[in-house]
Formats: sequence, structure tokens, C-alpha cells
Amino acid sequence: MTVMKAVVLTKPGAPDTLTVVSDQPIPKPKAGEIRVRVHAAGLNPVDYKLAMNGHPHWEYPFIPGVDVAGVVDEVGEGVSQWYIGDRVVYHGDFTKPGGFAEYSITTAHTVAAIPDGISFEDAAAFPCAGLTAYQAILRKMHMRPGQSILIHAGSGGVGGYAIQLAKLCGASTIITTASPQNEEYVRGLGADIVIDYNTEDVYARVMSVTEGQGVDLILNSINRATAQKDLSILSFGGQLACIAGAPETVADFQPSTKTFTIHKLMLGGAHGSGNRKEEEDLPVMMEHFLSLMLEKKIDPLVKQVISLDEIPYGLKRLSEKHVQGKIVAQIS
Repeated sequence: MTVMKAVVLTKPGAPDTLTVVSDQPIPKPKAGEIRVRVHAAGLNPVDYKLAMNGHPHWEYPFIPGVDVAGVVDEVGEGVSQWYIGDRVVYHGDFTKPGGFAEYSITTAHTVAAIPDGISFEDAAAFPCAGLTAYQAILRKMHMRPGQSILIHAGSGGVGGYAIQLAKLCGASTIITTASPQNEEYVRGLGADIVIDYNTEDVYARVMSVTEGQGVDLILNSINRATAQKDLSILSFGGQLACIAGAPETVADFQPSTKTFTIHKLMLGGAHGSGNRKEEEDLPVMMEHFLSLMLEKKIDPLVKQVISLDEIPYGLKRLSEKHVQGKIVAQIS
């Protein structure tokens, strides 16, 4: 067999412009790479956002999909740490063809082994969203017991994993924003206070529940504008981690008596950064995350399992911003 089934983009466009084809050439791994027979692929907002805009490095037809779980099918020259048949998971380089296909290629040093007891679907669900939350809370903000945190959009992938991680870190108060229909869900993950962002003033409510002190930590996955507003509700010495744009006017922020730290996150930026240490840190983080899932300390948040053919529909649903937890595609 020389061809495979895949979801492709023929030019930049909305999720419903993606098509399913059966004639994509099966890729061959180069030196330092492995080929994975894909069993499951996680759907993420970055997939449809990149599809809309395209990327200078893409050649069309292009296969998206950054989160992949499957079995090593072939190894490239110089690869000694992986063998055919190994169960693996990875967060891929978005500048290269991805995992919405029967086979996918990645670099051998950015892959983690899936432990027995974790399904391909659960493994594929977490890398992009879970590692973003992990990096923000554990690697950047170094959350300590007794700290308070505001997690925007708690019912989404990043938010849902972040709530659970904050709980594990011993947070004093976990505040999140969510629609009323998602309140029970986010409370089940560990949220203490749920703010309906549609009807409430999020910032006034945060200052009220913190008795005017503000929160110690904020994880913002919304946009630059809300990140700007977040500065006003940080406690003295607080920290803000931004995924979708950092505040623009940090230098001019008042009052000048307030001190704070801002972290700008780009998980996938490790690929192609030229920083081998950061690339090799991806599987280190994944292994720890997988161990927490194995110990049932973190729920993988899989809420819907779809087929490869349904990926365009799944990404369209994601783009409408009302998906709870994670959507995962079962490929083989």
C-alpha cells in the first residue's frame, strides 16, 4: 500500500473546506524521524485557526492535526530509542503535515511512550491543551499551595486541565469563567467559584471574592484585550500566563506600585526553535502528565469520539466555542 486516507486542506479556509481523501502518499521517515500508524488524533482550536490562515511552510494539499497517538510503524536512520510496535503520543510541529491521517511523521526525540492502561483516545486528547496548562501552571507560574487562580474558559480543553492541575497544586481558591450550562461540569473538575461571563462583570466579581486583593495567578486563553484587563485584578506580585496574546501596554500600567510577572506561552514553538533542550522537554512533560492520568489524578476530558471522516465537522463545532472538554478522532 502506498496511499492513505487523510483530511486535507487545499488552500487556507474554514473547517468546512477541509476534505477527506484516500489518495495521499504514505510518508517516509527521514533520519531522526519515526512514522506512526495513527490510532487517534485530538482536535484543538489551533487546528482550525491555522487552517483559516495557512502557513508559509505548508505545501498543499496539507494535512493538519497536532495531537497524535498511535503505534510506531517505521523508524528513520539513527533512531535507536523507538521500535516498531511501540505505543506513542506526541504534540507535532504545526509547520509540517499532521495527524489527521492514517500515518504521520514526527521527530523521534519529541515523542513519549503511552503507558499500559491508557487508551489511544485518552492519550491523543491531552498534549496541546494539557501541556499548555501544565507549562503555564507548573513550569512558568510555579504554583504553590495556598495561592488563588483565575482560569478563563474553564470548560474548554486548556481550562479543564488547568483546573485539575491547580487543584493538585493545592490552590486556595480556583475561580473560572463558564456558561451556566457548564457550571456543574467545571465544579466537578475542582472549580470553587464559577462566574457567568455572559451576565456578570468578571473583574468586579474577582475583586469582590478576593476582598479587593486580586488573584495570585491568572491563565488567559481568550485574547489580548482580556489579558490587558487581567492586569488590574492581579494581586501584588501576581502572575499572568497568556496563550492568545499578551497585554500591549505593560510599561504604562498603573498603579506603578503593583508588581507582576507576565508569561507568553507558545507550546508548539519549541519545534523548530533550534533549542533541542526545549524540544526534548515536550516528552518529559508528557510522561509526567500521563502518569497523573494513570493515577486517576487527572481526567483526560474526552467528551466525544468521532471518526476521521467527521473531523471537519468536529473542527467546525470547536470553532463555535461551545465544546465541553475534548473531541478526539478515532483513526484506526
